[in-house]
Amino acid sequence: MTEPTGARPSSRERILVAAATMLGEDPTARLSVRAVAARAGVSTGSLRHHFPTQHALQEAVLAGIYETVFPGDPIHDTALPARDRLVACLRQILAPAGTGKEARRVWATLYETYLACEPTEEARQAYLALERQMQHRVEYWLSVLGEEGELPRGDNSRRAKFLLTVVNGLMLERALPGAEDLLASETATLFAAADSVLRG
Repeated sequence: MTEPTGARPSSRERILVAAATMLGEDPTARLSVRAVAARAGVSTGSLRHHFPTQHALQEAVLAGIYETVFPGDPIHDTALPARDRLVACLRQILAPAGTGKEARRVWATLYETYLACEPTEEARQAYLALERQMQHRVEYWLSVLGEEGELPRGDNSRRAKFLLTVVNGLMLERALPGAEDLLASETATLFAAADSVLRG
């Protein structure tokens, strides 16, 4: 009996699954060509055929993860203007921080883990992995807008770093006592940051 066509994943799919599995097991994994190819059961030449650079592989893996984990990701809602979609995405990063007492608890944990004393190498690597994941997530959103022609050509890495710096500041602001209406102030700041990036 012959196997139905398409029953076995393509080498490209096997590579993406292997790389995503490696990242799931260790978020700090470097996704070396040899390690991913071995895990996927393909040659390094086959991997390079589909993904000429490590960056191309990493971007494809992260795009797949984000589309699986965040299927309703606002960045794909083309009924909304690009700036609204980008702001909605940035709000996804802010949401888990909460406000007031909850935000202070989050910042207290961050302080104890990373600032109160010299962080261990393990803590440092964990933080860098989280930072990389956030950076890649924002770069992914920007790449979607770029493919749609909504974003001028440029360095999405630098743009993502800028947006994350704004988000980090807003997270801290949520934990501090403030006189202004937090939501209105935060919304204005997010739209200003999005406009800055989208206008180049």
